[in-house]
Amino acid sequence: MRRLAFVIAGFALGVAACGAPASGDDLGDIRIGLSVSTMDNPYFVQFRDGAEAAAQRFGVKLTVADAQNDATRQATQIHGFTTQKVKAVIINSVDSRALDVEIRAAGLAGIPVIAADRVINGAAVTQNLASDNVAGGRLGAQELARQLGGKGDVVVLRGLAGASGSRDRSKGFTQGIAAYPKIKVVAAQRADYDRDKGLTAMTGLLRSHPGLAGVFAENDEMALGAIQALGPKAGTQVKVVGFDGTPDGIKAVRAGTMAATVAQQPRLMGWQAVQDAIKAAEGQTIAKTVAIPVKLATKENAHQFWTF
Repeated sequence: MRRLAFVIAGFALGVAACGAPASGDDLGDIRIGLSVSTMDNPYFVQFRDGAEAAAQRFGVKLTVADAQNDATRQATQIHGFTTQKVKAVIINSVDSRALDVEIRAAGLAGIPVIAADRVINGAAVTQNLASDNVAGGRLGAQELARQLGGKGDVVVLRGLAGASGSRDRSKGFTQGIAAYPKIKVVAAQRADYDRDKGLTAMTGLLRSHPGLAGVFAENDEMALGAIQALGPKAGTQVKVVGFDGTPDGIKAVRAGTMAATVAQQPRLMGWQAVQDAIKAAEGQTIAKTVAIPVKLATKENAHQFWTF
């Protein structure tokens, strides 16, 4: 548990006091299925690591499936978990609107479903567990505006079309940037949370908008792609704000090429998802909605965020 050490350490110490399964419980027969949208993104690797650490700590069996950003593949994975009669399912969805049939089937089988990082639309789940993405988008807008002195042309690199996190970050950024009338959003383009696509998108945007002053990317991978495209302009002529607080993102903030990143706590989220899945599997009542706080990482406080 090495990312945001000051957060994780405090969380780990407080787990037992927060209603976690007692060490004397017989949890060995609890099987939990976890479908992750993609393991190609470092953020979701951290999320998986937190989930696996919790499963090991509480002695439950966790099966992890990689959906590879394919909504159809993920639907098949959820169906498989239901057929296998797992005790709970955790879903980090590829498309928030594409799993209603599978989630309803799990519910009919008495299997609690936790939506992690991205909410599920169209079907009721036991819990929605996510970062406060709207607040994070506003935070990113405010920091970008501060870095730009409240004026200039900016572009937005957006995530996957069906992802609730992309919609919420976009909503928060739009709300936040509206307070700065001298900042103009001249373009918004999808790059699907991917570094290479961020590089390609930013290269094209620079041709169309050579006087660009700022970039808001809805995750660090796209921000890092944008920094590649910007070259020596990154951190000097053009300020880039990312989202996630991944190791590479924090390194870029420390280096000064990324102005800031809105840091999530994916390991904490993975741990919390498994902990609440266990409670639900045991018949306990869990909160319908859980918001994991976000933090702004800048060059001034980046030393607080662990990298490897």
